[in-house]
Amino acid sequence: MVAVLLGWNPGVGDTWPGYSRVVDELGAAGVHRRAWPIGPGIGTGPSSTGADAWLLLHGKAGSGLIGHGVIASAPYSLAGPDLSGEPGTFVDVDFDVLLPLGDQIPLDVLAARAPLTDWLAAAPAGGCRLIPEEQARAIRELWAECMPADEMDPVLPVPGTLQQDDLVRVGVNRYERNPYARRVCLAHHGTSCAACGFSFEAAYGPEGEGFIHVHHLVPAAQLGPGYELDPVGDLVPLCPNCHAMAHRRRIPYTVAELRAMRSRAGYISGSVVSQQELDAQADARRILGST
Repeated sequence: MVAVLLGWNPGVGDTWPGYSRVVDELGAAGVHRRAWPIGPGIGTGPSSTGADAWLLLHGKAGSGLIGHGVIASAPYSLAGPDLSGEPGTFVDVDFDVLLPLGDQIPLDVLAARAPLTDWLAAAPAGGCRLIPEEQARAIRELWAECMPADEMDPVLPVPGTLQQDDLVRVGVNRYERNPYARRVCLAHHGTSCAACGFSFEAAYGPEGEGFIHVHHLVPAAQLGPGYELDPVGDLVPLCPNCHAMAHRRRIPYTVAELRAMRSRAGYISGSVVSQQELDAQADARRILGST
């Protein structure tokens, strides 16, 4: 599978106004599609569809790797606007990660780990160029090291860290992947599973703190235009097992249905007992002389 490098300079014929707003929107939507001008280097057939697309930032804000996406179309003609303002050739790119300006992986780090003759020349601003698999593999490894853990779904790999051939793409409810909504939901409901009560922190210690999925209670098919999310009323924390079970049918099971399933299967809901409570029970047995 080929990979391509997209060059972008916000100060030269900017093809991307409102980038900061797009970064925020992508955090909620999970993907941002954009038509990108290309040169002859990417090829002219559908073979480029599905390729990794890496966004390389040029300019005063500092140069470096700032985003990842996937080529979502074969090249097509469009009557501008490319950098020259003339009709040109474009591809659609589905961006799944865009870092805020200033958070890009610096060019010196990139050049040390994935050496090319000249990184900025390899992807001029507003252009697109194929990159060899050796460099693409090095970029994926560096990206995996530099990206923070995906707080929206800690089980899923960070986009760009695996080859596209290794992935099976599934639709994800974008409200479950909204980091702001997740924080508000967990601040209200806590981080224990709403269906079974499982707590990763209680089971695994500090390493499990904050680890839980967030589930959207309203089926996506019932959401109309202009829908506004209520992070407290619409979202609940579910452990990965219960979350997967909830989505096992087209209309997800409710939390009450999940609890009923567990009850029928013989599971009894419980609570986490602290060490202080265990010590108190042991003292009570000792005082009462019971075994």
